Amino acid sequence: MLKQIFDKVREGERLSFDEGMELFGSDDLISIGMMADSVRRKKHPEPVVTYIVDRNINYTNVCVTECTFCAFYAKVGDEKKSYTLTNDELGRKIQETIDLGGSRILLQGGLNPDLGLDYYEDTFRFIKSNYKIWLHALSPEEIVFISRQSGLKTRDVIKRLMEAGLDSIPGGGAEILVDPVRDKIAPKKCTSDEWLGVMNEAHRLGLKTTATMMFGHVESYEDRLQHMMVVRELQDRTGGFTAFIPWTFQPRNTELAENHDNLREKSSAFDYLKTLAISRLMVDNVDSIQVSWVTQGLKIAQIALTFGADDFGSLMIEENVVSAAGTKHFSGFSLSHITRAIKSAGYEPVQRYV
Repeated sequence: MLKQIFDKVREGERLSFDEGMELFGSDDLISIGMMADSVRRKKHPEPVVTYIVDRNINYTNVCVTECTFCAFYAKVGDEKKSYTLTNDELGRKIQETIDLGGSRILLQGGLNPDLGLDYYEDTFRFIKSNYKIWLHALSPEEIVFISRQSGLKTRDVIKRLMEAGLDSIPGGGAEILVDPVRDKIAPKKCTSDEWLGVMNEAHRLGLKTTATMMFGHVESYEDRLQHMMVVRELQDRTGGFTAFIPWTFQPRNTELAENHDNLREKSSAFDYLKTLAISRLMVDNVDSIQVSWVTQGLKIAQIALTFGADDFGSLMIEENVVSAAGTKHFSGFSLSHITRAIKSAGYEPVQRYV
């Protein structure tokens, strides 16, 4: 059956959910990778891999959702662990990013009930009035929370954030866009429809966004495919997603792993590469597939460039959430590590700025 799927891919035909399940059911990783690479080469015929220099700034770690897969958050009232950055602290981080050649900050945080819409507007205006930097900020989950807190529709929240300086929206908080899975790992989080609704509104207001998928926990292959399908369906309608970024659940220090013996080990590189390749085959209308070198390490990320990925993601001057789960692949890395990894994989590294 893989040959029939290969024929469809070669002819540029869209794969069905059932065909996606056939791919997940196959152990022929090399053939699946070759199919994904052929799609990648059609979309990006030049031997180029892009990357960005940016910083992932978590403005607060206070969060009411208490997701079982997260080792980063602090509960409301935890004075020892919780923090919210001041403008001075935020400014220092942004200036350091600019000094290191960074062009963008990824600004995300917990769902902190003490922070209202005016906080975000004031923060964005502070950033934009003092620094020349692209503001990639606030996951759909955060925007839904702000909407509930303020009593405004998500569309109106997004418009006000855009007026304050928001440039694009990251795809965090997606996890798996299947509500029974979300109910197991993050029952207080927004629903799949709410996540997709924010992205729909953002796209229609002219903002570009990314989409992520965190896999390798309690979800099934069917759930992974359903996630890919709803992203593909929204992209058909709006065209607003610039990249799809699948990454694996990092189990250390998480409640989810503590409560499930079978989740205490990370997903294998085999599973990561297969899922990434299937992402390239199924999410056929999103331009870029991004590697997750922070969770996989540089060697697997290099291999992923022949499994459908065309973007190496960020140098990530700062990262707190994944590292809280015990992942240290990025520790001590410099830009030269990224560019050398891309070159040694046979591609030309090209910096992007947003």
